[in-house]
Amino acid sequence: MHDAPRVLVVDDEAALRRALEINLSAHGYVVEVVGTGEHAVDAVARDLPDLVVIDLGLPDMGGVEVIRAIRAWNRVPIIVLSARDAERDKVAALDAGADDYMTKPFGIDELLARIRAALRRIEVPPGAEPLVQTDRFTVDLMAQRVIRDGAEVRLTPTEWHMVEVLARHRGRLVSQRQLLQEVWGPAYEDETHYLRVYMAQIRRKLEDDPANPQYFITEAGRGYRLLLDGAEPID
Repeated sequence: MHDAPRVLVVDDEAALRRALEINLSAHGYVVEVVGTGEHAVDAVARDLPDLVVIDLGLPDMGGVEVIRAIRAWNRVPIIVLSARDAERDKVAALDAGADDYMTKPFGIDELLARIRAALRRIEVPPGAEPLVQTDRFTVDLMAQRVIRDGAEVRLTPTEWHMVEVLARHRGRLVSQRQLLQEVWGPAYEDETHYLRVYMAQIRRKLEDDPANPQYFITEAGRGYRLLLDGAEPID
């Protein structure tokens, strides 16, 4: 990542683009603003930003379509910033590959906190095993990727961060609060619905039968654990 993280803002409202450019620049980010989906895809390919903030209501193509186009080849963190607050819109954006979803009107401090969380780099602790292997997939903590059937599984940065935390604590229960704090930060320790949405996405990508998971286990009201082949839970 660059010394000053580069943020691409995609919104058709000129006043909001300008406000975000001013605020994010004041907090040390290098900001590029565009007003259409086509320009957004071009900017991601050309400038390789570290994070994208995108509205869903763009004039030329839907925001979800833009997210899918970016996700076809790039894992840059994507935060949706939209006036649409219906659950179906949030689910569609997250399923397309967005990492977070905020509704307008919004607080700039909260947006900044979510940007910081999305940009947080994952470091492998000293002494940690770099490979966590199951019969179905391998979590490579050093390379920050998951391999299944000989190919890399496309995970969003937030999905990866959840997998990484569970892999570091493999076999052990990771509480809902701990997982939320490590992935999103202390301000989100009560947002348990985030965990349900992202865990469902992870299971669809890594479990043979997402409805009956073998590896990513939920303990209702407590948390989650990554259970390896034939291993007993560690309490």
